Amino acid sequence: MKQQVILLNGPSSSGKSTLSKALQTLISNDGDRRYEVVSIDDFMKISKTETIYEDDVFEISGDMCKKALEILEAGSGVIIDHVITSERIFDQLTESLSSFCLLKVRVTCPPDILRSREIKRGDRCPGSAESSEKYLFPKEGYDIVVDTGTKPPEENARAIMGRVKCP
Repeated sequence: MKQQVILLNGPSSSGKSTLSKALQTLISNDGDRRYEVVSIDDFMKISKTETIYEDDVFEISGDMCKKALEILEAGSGVIIDHVITSERIFDQLTESLSSFCLLKVRVTCPPDILRSREIKRGDRCPGSAESSEKYLFPKEGYDIVVDTGTKPPEENARAIMGRVKCP
């Protein structure tokens, strides 16, 4: 049986971490499956005074892939919380995980809510949320798109689980 990878790709402050937790809770309440989260926030040194560039993300993306592979090979599913801003980052991830079932989820959020969440967080360079939305890659081709600004995490998690490809 192939393990499932759920890729949450969306701009900074779009609610991917909150959605990851809602997915974990839904999955664990639904049976004996286990999913672990691999988040860009765990690998990227983020400062509110420093701009994050594509090269910075590409540099740590390989480590994220390695961590996801370790978890998958140990028998758990993986939820990847990422901000993919280029084709090379997307290709690195999809090629690394090509032997597993990959559900691609685009996480969206209205710009005014992104700005508000970014300010409330206080740990990001101002404008990084909108910038990461502008450069998000790919723009299309997802299995499902969820809007965290208009629907609660639990509702989005249920919609995502309705699209899971592997048992």
